[in-house]
Amino acid sequence: MASGGAARGRLAEERKAWRKSHPLGFVAKPAMLPDGSVNLMLWNCVVPGKEGTDWEGGYFPVTLHFTENYPSNPPTCKFPRRFFHVNVYDSGDVCLSILGDAWAPSITVRQILIGIQELLENPNPASPAQDFAYDVFAENMPEYKRRVREQAKRYPSLV
Repeated sequence: MASGGAARGRLAEERKAWRKSHPLGFVAKPAMLPDGSVNLMLWNCVVPGKEGTDWEGGYFPVTLHFTENYPSNPPTCKFPRRFFHVNVYDSGDVCLSILGDAWAPSITVRQILIGIQELLENPNPASPAQDFAYDVFAENMPEYKRRVREQAKRYPSLV
């Protein structure tokens, strides 16, 4: 297969499966190239905050950047820069086990996005990516929760 053929083939299958069935409130679609064609290597996604959590009401933009080595290697997943979360670097990069050491080629876009949604409410303080968010989380939980609710308001539903 041509370079990237396996990655693009797998991503085309994932896109088809997503369009048939995906979790409520989530969005995952490949970016468009200037000529109007689809760029399967870059997906624009939305992860909703879970109901009943401080993240509720937020619809958080995430980009998934795939390489030619996908699915052998995981995509890079990014929130906007300076996203407030213990496991999100200032650059927006998500620190999540299934995107690192726990990656397996069988993991799907759906599983990645659900994993990110779970991470929002259940951060891993043993693997902090952002000092400020970690410090607030560890030292002042009411303030952490307030900041999360404030951030959720900055990302309302677009529909």
